[in-house]
Amino acid sequence: MTPVLRAATPADAALLATIGAETFTETFGHLYRPDDLAAFLTNHTPANWVAELSDPRYRVVLAMAGDEAVGYAKLGPPSLPFEPQGTPIELRQFYVRKGWQGSGLAATMMEHMLDMARATGADELFLSVFVDNHRARRFYERYGFERVGRYDFMVGSHRDEDDVMRVAL
Repeated sequence: MTPVLRAATPADAALLATIGAETFTETFGHLYRPDDLAAFLTNHTPANWVAELSDPRYRVVLAMAGDEAVGYAKLGPPSLPFEPQGTPIELRQFYVRKGWQGSGLAATMMEHMLDMARATGADELFLSVFVDNHRARRFYERYGFERVGRYDFMVGSHRDEDDVMRVAL
């Protein structure tokens, strides 16, 4: 079954809370102490998702294979420490479940998110990626993203180093 991309609504808050926590844990959970991971995952609550999904500055897309969420991505207002050169927007989250990685879904999602970012009037898109996530960095570089800096990404009390990347839209 080919996944379908659709805009998330506040009715999807519980689903996004689940896939957000599961995909982060699936991708990075092995890196953290359980208490640090649990502290970070408190960000993935239905209430937090409802707030963002109700805010017109955010755009969230779900990739659905039937009734199963197999990926999601979120655009939002800039929050990373960078110097915008124009009108920025940020790709705050971009996750594809492991079973769908390599299927072409990530490419479909990225093209969709780039189009959405342009439609907001933004002329540059920023994101962050864990410095040791080489696969993700190579993926972003294929779309023209370039490293513009680093920042500390906190997971509980654990500090990770992330690269801030930018692409002109």
